[in-house]
Amino acid sequence: MSEPHATERAGARATHAGGSIPWMAPEESATPAAELTTEIVTDIEGIGALKPDYECLYRVTGNSLPFALQEWHLTWCSHFLSRNPRVHDQPLFCVSRDGSGTCVGIVPLVLTRRNLGPLKLGTLALVGGDPALTQIRGPLIRPGYERRIVDAVYQCLATVPDWHWIQWNGISAPLAQSMTGEIAPQWFQTSEDFILDLPDSWEELRSGMGRDLRESLRHCHDSPRRDGRGFEFVVSRTGAEVREALGWFVELHAQRANTSWGVRHANRFAAHSQQAFLYDLCERMAARDAVRVFQLRVGREIVAARVAFIVGDSMYLYYSGFDPAWARYSVMTTAMAESIRYAIASGLRTVNLSLTAEQSKLRWRPRLVEYYSGLLVHRRSLSSRLVYGAHRVVMSGQGAPARLPKSVLLSRQRASAGGDLFQHHQRSAL
Repeated sequence: MSEPHATERAGARATHAGGSIPWMAPEESATPAAELTTEIVTDIEGIGALKPDYECLYRVTGNSLPFALQEWHLTWCSHFLSRNPRVHDQPLFCVSRDGSGTCVGIVPLVLTRRNLGPLKLGTLALVGGDPALTQIRGPLIRPGYERRIVDAVYQCLATVPDWHWIQWNGISAPLAQSMTGEIAPQWFQTSEDFILDLPDSWEELRSGMGRDLRESLRHCHDSPRRDGRGFEFVVSRTGAEVREALGWFVELHAQRANTSWGVRHANRFAAHSQQAFLYDLCERMAARDAVRVFQLRVGREIVAARVAFIVGDSMYLYYSGFDPAWARYSVMTTAMAESIRYAIASGLRTVNLSLTAEQSKLRWRPRLVEYYSGLLVHRRSLSSRLVYGAHRVVMSGQGAPARLPKSVLLSRQRASAGGDLFQHHQRSAL
């Protein structure tokens, strides 16, 4: 399945801070000329009432990302919106409708106001400013409406006081293409996502594999048997099953992070707040049959686990974990292969292997999809430009502006209870 909100490598390449993106010419679209109306939803209850609009946009956009689902947005706001005196968050979900009242776009923004000594900052960003839990942020926009919705959103935001800049994190190429002229951000980062297109059968996929991957899978199958070990692939999908499986996952994810060899992986669920988010999210996802926890079991022991989300006809492979004592059997390779086999058997068309170019993903020969991040200062406000300039000067020793988003999020971290939330959103390995 082709990605409706993505551009492959052949189409675009971003430069570093201060540069621009050489876009391909956008395709013409038969977008109605009727004027859009845009409202701003400012509380969790209002976001919950948008369910019919979310469902409509899922259908017309072909969304395949769990991070764009209403369940993700509601869970994130419930757990991570800050009410600290120094850092205060407010949802500003911009909802655009056409002349018939049909929803054509939801842009889920969060306004964060910070008190940094004498400096008072107001910044806007897409929902998902967390320690790498929300891996790809982006709005839901009906194809062909990107430019008009961007214009409508900026018009609405012009009436909102006390914000200085807006940070667009991980947006699609069509949306980034629509931001030109006065509304063009300063692009500073490109994120790479990897999509595996699935054939109709595992045998067909296997026949197209490279020799190294085929040999690795053969080793995964034969070496445990030689040692008298037998693996069982377990899939948890109902609420009770998922909750039990998450206990294993959190433990194995921590064990993987603590290994001293191989590719280093951070423990994304070390804090209680992050675990609470995960459990709540997966409970909501299980209610719409959109979550799976894949596990490898030996006897009564789970030795590897991976969380995945099913959206439309695609499966997104989220974080994973394993017991290092079983590493010699390449249990994560087995778990990944069985997960892909499960997706094919379920009739899915793609598996999203997630961000970062690790060899464990690249050897499956996925296609590349790029997302873009940029920052736009409130051009209508002289104070915004002055505050942004002052903040850049203060942070210049840390590599601003490319590091500017990190400094802003770190101020939130210091103000948050426990100090374990809202670190820089890094493109980390799973």
